[in-house]
Amino acid sequence: MYTTLPNNIRVFYREAGSPSNPTILLLHGFPTSSNQYRNLIPLLSSKYHVLAPDLPGFGFTEVPAELNFKYTFANIAITIGSWLDVLKIQKFAVYVFDYGAPTGFRLALERPRAVTAIISQNGNAYEEGLSEGWNPIRAYWQDASPANRDALRAFLKPETTIWQYTHGVPDATRVSPDGYSLDNFYLARPGADEVQLDLFGDYKSNVALYPEFQAYFRKHKPPFLAVWGKNDPFFLPAGAEAFKRDMPNADVRFFDTGHFALETHCDEIAAAIRQFLDHRQVS
Repeated sequence: MYTTLPNNIRVFYREAGSPSNPTILLLHGFPTSSNQYRNLIPLLSSKYHVLAPDLPGFGFTEVPAELNFKYTFANIAITIGSWLDVLKIQKFAVYVFDYGAPTGFRLALERPRAVTAIISQNGNAYEEGLSEGWNPIRAYWQDASPANRDALRAFLKPETTIWQYTHGVPDATRVSPDGYSLDNFYLARPGADEVQLDLFGDYKSNVALYPEFQAYFRKHKPPFLAVWGKNDPFFLPAGAEAFKRDMPNADVRFFDTGHFALETHCDEIAAAIRQFLDHRQVS
């Protein structure tokens, strides 16, 4: 369904479960959309009100051209915050993955009392969590030359999307083609490449905020669960372990899979989330 914001951005989102139940906000990553949560949503919606938006620049969310919207993580977080306000969502647990992590952590900085719990699935907030796979993007941060920008187009190729889904997965036949096929459809749309290249460049703003994210963790100590594909080529297990430095009670669990852990371990991760939230009686 869609909600239109005051600036006329139309946010597409998936919703399930009774609004009278505690809300879980699911924030997706690159290069996917709320479709990433197609299998998780029904496993949570019997006890929780589940919301999964498409971030601006992804999926079916529509950004009017006349807005001249600048694709930055700050603006993405502002947009999702505005969408939450329109829906009158005042409290929520948040599941963050990949790009969803800096989006969700920025929301937590802005409205710390709204966040009742955090589930991070390969959603990073520590330098030690960044692998060497980030080196081409780091080069663009240091020198935003046309050559360095153009080099990042390799991340947008269809075969790279498939690799992101299957790398580190012991049995790649468990990965349905649904996810990466839809992602490649989105990436092939006119202008999508430039949006994604802009976000690659702006990701450095998230790394700059890592100390603030960590200070939030130390001060507020939200109930925290990390469910991590341990073979992720971009976000290393050290990044998951680091959460315990700032939140000693963080629950960190590893799964023998890659970046898109839900593609192979959705049932196990859903069970971990339900156990985690039920035990803490998150409301």
